[in-house]
Amino acid sequence: MYVKQNFGAVGLACLLLSFWAAVAWGAQPIVANIEIRGLQRIEEGVVRKQISQQTGQPLSQKKISRDIRNIYSTGYFRDVKVEGLPFEGGIKLIYVVTEKPTISLVTIYGNKEIKTADIRKQISIATGSVADTVLINDNAVKIKAYYESEGFSLTQVVPVLKALGGNRADLTYVIKEGPKIKIKEIRFVGNKVLTSGQIKKVMKSKERWFFSFLTKSGYYKKDDLMADSERIRELYYDHGYIQAVVSEPETTLTPDKKWAVITYKITEGDQFRISGITIQGNKVISTKDLLGLLKSKTGDPVSRKLVQEDVVDLTERYSEHGYALAVINPDLVPDTKKKTVSITYQIDEGALFHVGRIEISGNQKTRDWVIRREILLNEGDTFNSALLRKSYENLNNLNFFSKVNINPRPVPTSKQVDLDVNVKEKPTGFLSIGGGYSSVDKIIGMVNISQGNLGGRGQYLKLSGELGGLSSFYELSFKEPWLFGKRLAFSTSIYKQSQDYLDYTREATGFDISLSKPISANTWLSADYRLENATITGILNTASPVIQDQAGTRLTSSITPGIVRDTRDNYLLPHTGSRNSLYVTFAGIGGDNRFLKVVGESGWFFPVSQRTTLSLHGILGYGTGLLGSEMPLYERFYVGGIYTVRGLGYGDGGPKDINGEPIGGLNELVGNVDYIYPLLSDIKLYGDVFFDAGSAYDSLLPKDIRYTSGTGIRWISPIGPIRIEWGWDINKKPDEKSNRVDFTFGTFF
Repeated sequence: MYVKQNFGAVGLACLLLSFWAAVAWGAQPIVANIEIRGLQRIEEGVVRKQISQQTGQPLSQKKISRDIRNIYSTGYFRDVKVEGLPFEGGIKLIYVVTEKPTISLVTIYGNKEIKTADIRKQISIATGSVADTVLINDNAVKIKAYYESEGFSLTQVVPVLKALGGNRADLTYVIKEGPKIKIKEIRFVGNKVLTSGQIKKVMKSKERWFFSFLTKSGYYKKDDLMADSERIRELYYDHGYIQAVVSEPETTLTPDKKWAVITYKITEGDQFRISGITIQGNKVISTKDLLGLLKSKTGDPVSRKLVQEDVVDLTERYSEHGYALAVINPDLVPDTKKKTVSITYQIDEGALFHVGRIEISGNQKTRDWVIRREILLNEGDTFNSALLRKSYENLNNLNFFSKVNINPRPVPTSKQVDLDVNVKEKPTGFLSIGGGYSSVDKIIGMVNISQGNLGGRGQYLKLSGELGGLSSFYELSFKEPWLFGKRLAFSTSIYKQSQDYLDYTREATGFDISLSKPISANTWLSADYRLENATITGILNTASPVIQDQAGTRLTSSITPGIVRDTRDNYLLPHTGSRNSLYVTFAGIGGDNRFLKVVGESGWFFPVSQRTTLSLHGILGYGTGLLGSEMPLYERFYVGGIYTVRGLGYGDGGPKDINGEPIGGLNELVGNVDYIYPLLSDIKLYGDVFFDAGSAYDSLLPKDIRYTSGTGIRWISPIGPIRIEWGWDINKKPDEKSNRVDFTFGTFF
């Protein structure tokens, strides 16, 4: 740093006289007074805080030099000098400063591709700031870096400072925008073990292609390309090539400077394998149990990714046993001659922790005990991270809260873990009044009133009605998830339904009650009783015998035991886990209808990437009449529609009578494959590509399986989940449409 020291001619002469006089007497000149001059806006205390030379002390050239450097370092001054004058038997030091100008206006000029408001968000300098050269240049670098992050890597930013009167200045950042460079090709030189395709999958930078406008990828961004060097290195490390070397990216621009070819040079080296795995320091959990958790295995290529996952799994196992502060340190020792690595997991188990205080905050409507009963840990219990995760899922799946945070705070002195449970409530009442048009029902009117957290007690109440030209449906339902304060769910509903079909009309009135109880953290047993009175009238003379045999009023009294195992991470839009259920309905406990109906359903969710999901779903159903009775038309299986085979009309995937009216099948087989990906993550809008297959049938095995494929969207909207699916009928029959659009409000399967 350049430091200016200027004592002035008179001041210097006086200092010299004082100095020689002091020497004659055998002493240094004494500083009798210190004065600050030149300040306009800056407080005097700011300068004095930087001065080490004190009054009453001998003059020190080193201190004065240091003081000048310190005053400069504040960034407020463009010039600092020191003058000296005789003063009361000593000298007076005068620190003369010249302040840097104040910025009156900051202007952005020349930008066209990026909004001025977005650029201003990147800079820290503003009106009233000191015109510090370092600060001004740093902000120019920030603007350029922001342009590079948006793909404009050849952009130039020049700060221009224009002096005004009154020690003020205007600052203008002059921007010369370069073209938005697209990545034409990414090349690799030296890769033999891993293909270019494998390497490109781990890179954030992508080559420009047809659909890049959707993903906003394919642009040259220097920071991303530099980070990709490390990602490629990590990929090689995960395959055992721990000596792999990856160069920084080399960029070649096309003559028009609109496209870039990126080249990485790779030296792969040799593959290292695991020679042995040792665990040390464990006392609470046996070595055998811990080794069983490890993904790394002796003889396999060493992988840093798997080692990191092993550390997480080992730490998690200890945390599940109450050792909340267990530390696992992996020690990897390579043998360059044998091309092997030995791994030692050194464990510091720490102390056993118990649950301390559980503090609940953020809830305005929901009662504390409604939240607390979903937390599977009580104060005084041994801490268990698995139960803590499940507690988070329980609270999240209540769908009462837009945000759920459970923060465990270990207190080492008391060997306790306090739990801070913070929630942010969202509206749980829902009112929907709407209408629509259907080719079957013509104009349809709908109203739905529900409260998912009645009185803040976690109870659910719904009143709904639907009225169309050919159908009507009314229902009142109630659910208490914790009956008598026990984890026993009770629900009941009453309903009335009317539907005009092509050959007949069906009217039904009924009610049901249900109890369900968990037998483990993810498994529920249930029992449902239903009583329904259904009447089939208005049968046409041309109707098939199957329909004519159903004429009249029949009472159904049935009981349905069931079991459900649900490990999904989110009920509305799962990313991992599964839901499997089995229900057996027996009708014949009184009433007129006697039948047996068994339905098994299974849905699995696999994360393809951090934000995309592969879903596999299947339904298998079996039904038969009992004691000489036939299965009622309305209890048979109907395949077609948004919940079975999309792209088909209701019942089109099963038997029909001589008039083409769907009459359902005694059995059903349905399979669905979905790939779900984000469209707009911020508003929870997702896309879906699917393939469906299924059939309802009366024979032992299905003979006419229907196939469809299509696409759709799923939106967790502010008013509830919305699902829209377009399906294409792959093996269309003559009397069917080639495609169909279905939509629904409700929970995704």
